[in-house]
Amino acid sequence: MVNSLWFKWKSLRLPWRRSFLVGQDLNGNTFWEFKDVANASRFRRIVKFDPKTHFGDVQVTPQWHQWLRYVRRDPPSIQEQQQDLVRQEQIKHLARLADERWASKPSFLDKPKTRPDIQTSANAINPPATAAATALPNSDAPSVASPASPAHPTTQPATQSEVSNPAPVKEDPWAKAKTGNPGDTWQPEAWNPTSKR
Repeated sequence: MVNSLWFKWKSLRLPWRRSFLVGQDLNGNTFWEFKDVANASRFRRIVKFDPKTHFGDVQVTPQWHQWLRYVRRDPPSIQEQQQDLVRQEQIKHLARLADERWASKPSFLDKPKTRPDIQTSANAINPPATAAATALPNSDAPSVASPASPAHPTTQPATQSEVSNPAPVKEDPWAKAKTGNPGDTWQPEAWNPTSKR
């Protein structure tokens, strides 16, 4: 009660006063205006804080900074300062939720984890080769797909006559062209620093 009466008394713009109290923030700092000696039509703006507070611990809110730098004409009210504190708490809460969502997602910088369930599912999709497919005498013969193969779902299993009589192998038309050039086997020589011209 006494503080409020003192603030009201100091905020009155009486003609004999040199400085006028404009307001205070939530930290207890008071903000004043006084007439400039060099320019009588302009008021200087200052902040006064508790003398017991260390100068490095003084905190001035952005709204009061704007008022001190003449960015805003009217000083901020107590309600505006309280709403700004609520806004800051909401921003911190949203930032914490965003950090938690970001941390829950896997990172591309982490090493891939080897899981045994992935290997077993890969074996179930692509089963090992059957004995009929490995019993082919010619390695160049086309492989016979199993009925469970996802690449050829409509193929039928090979009969005994198809396994014993494989299809003839077609000749590669580019085989002769590959072996006819003299520079096919050329390789550059290694550098030898001891050799002289």
